[in-house]
Amino acid sequence: MMQKRFGRAAAWALCLALPVVLTGCSKQAAVTAEAESAYTEAHRPQFHFTPPAMWMNDPNGLVYFEGEYHLFYQFYPDDTVWGPMHWGHAVSRDLVRWEHLPVALYPDEHGYIFSGSAVVDHDNTSGFGKDGEPPLVAIFTYHDPERGKAGTNDHETQGIAYSHDRGRTWTKYEGNPVLPNAAKHKDFRDPNVFWHEATQRWIMALSVFDHVQFWASPDLRDWAYLSSFGEGSGAHGGTWECPDLFPVQVEGSDEARWVLILNLNPGGPQGGSGTQYFVGDFDGRTFTLDNRFAATLDSEEAVWLDWGRDNYAGITWYGVPPSDGRRIFIGWMSNWDYAQQVPTSTWRSAMTVPRSLHLVDTDAGYRLHSAPVQELASLRGDSVDLPEREFKGTFEATGVTASQAEIELVFDLASTDAREIGVVLTNSSGEEYRLGFDVEQARFRSDRRKAGPGDFSDNFAARVHEAPRFAHTDTLRLQLLLDVASVEMFADDGATVMTEIYFPSTPFETLSLYALDGKARLVSGTAYRLERIWE
Repeated sequence: MMQKRFGRAAAWALCLALPVVLTGCSKQAAVTAEAESAYTEAHRPQFHFTPPAMWMNDPNGLVYFEGEYHLFYQFYPDDTVWGPMHWGHAVSRDLVRWEHLPVALYPDEHGYIFSGSAVVDHDNTSGFGKDGEPPLVAIFTYHDPERGKAGTNDHETQGIAYSHDRGRTWTKYEGNPVLPNAAKHKDFRDPNVFWHEATQRWIMALSVFDHVQFWASPDLRDWAYLSSFGEGSGAHGGTWECPDLFPVQVEGSDEARWVLILNLNPGGPQGGSGTQYFVGDFDGRTFTLDNRFAATLDSEEAVWLDWGRDNYAGITWYGVPPSDGRRIFIGWMSNWDYAQQVPTSTWRSAMTVPRSLHLVDTDAGYRLHSAPVQELASLRGDSVDLPEREFKGTFEATGVTASQAEIELVFDLASTDAREIGVVLTNSSGEEYRLGFDVEQARFRSDRRKAGPGDFSDNFAARVHEAPRFAHTDTLRLQLLLDVASVEMFADDGATVMTEIYFPSTPFETLSLYALDGKARLVSGTAYRLERIWE
């Protein structure tokens, strides 16, 4: 049985090595003649990363090496629902256009290959280097399904693999697992590793049910426990997963703080999956909350990186050059509440666009703001200007392609007395998606209840999703990325972010602006048609 599954996976790897724009891969991983259908299926995003076919979830092993951004991801090559996990693989030189590569890591006698990270071992601390060249080292969770079913609670351990050819092929360490689960934690997974210069050792952040453990190693092989964080802090509606700890410079200062991103499911801001974060300090052993940030948690359940329904398991790239200076994030654009039921065929799931994270000192304390990476502007095609105007009701932004566009809008709230303002997408099927701002309540509202069939899940389109506005100015800035079946909203330069997916029966064709129960003043607006990334 195992032999057969791996044989099919190997065939899939061969298929992935072929140009994806010319060939597709069937469930049996055979090359098909349906070239014209590649990346044009209903609901397929055109400028977001998606797998060529089959199931995808968490981004893994994000690492920059020799001019390439590596994106590994949780992947099941035999079906469009979750199954025995592999690491899929793609690379990009600009974070926008991606080249698919063969499957990187396959299940073995230790279990499935769950989420993890990857590093460049510049000093060859691991001893895996060759001919003076540093190795890439992947750190991942082994999940033994049989021991898991038996309830042994030691079925998740950590393993490593290394590559000498820029991540194209991988060798698993013969001494795996490098971190056994001696304490028999039911959830013991998603290792995220980085080099800590001050203590000259590798640090691992590891999710353990409702908290994070920190471990240290001189060589990526032998690990020693350091400390724990999280019990009693933040949201605990579900299992903590996919941690990421890193330093960030505070905008406009020489000061730096440490940020700990922590995903959990369920318990997100809109139900199901979500991504929270913490700000503090890390001394090489212990993560300590910043006092002002800790005060925030006294009055709020959590501080969310994204307030939408569909951004989960996000982590950041390791090894981005200091000359670049960015901390770049990407997430899985779905939610475990319905990810396996969404109405796509041949493939399932997309990633968010890569985002640059910025730590800002606000009146409420330190906050992470997000912005699409600047490289995305290379996809901009024809543009449409929306001149300054006052309006009531609804007016169509003529010339704007509602299914594949970037929209920038600036509203003057001081001259607006409407109850709600925003944008509405419509199609010939009579469906609509609304993204609005409640002026009186200072809350953003994403309404996909009429955006297409939602009966594949009882809670996909059950209610409107809301998010607070954190800026306190009379100028409201919105940047929207619309891609066939998704919207990513960055409000007030990324102070509030919402990511939402929807599945219209036919593509949304028209974008209109609206003002309910009063007038609104649009200061300026620009809409760009975005080119597809799949040639």
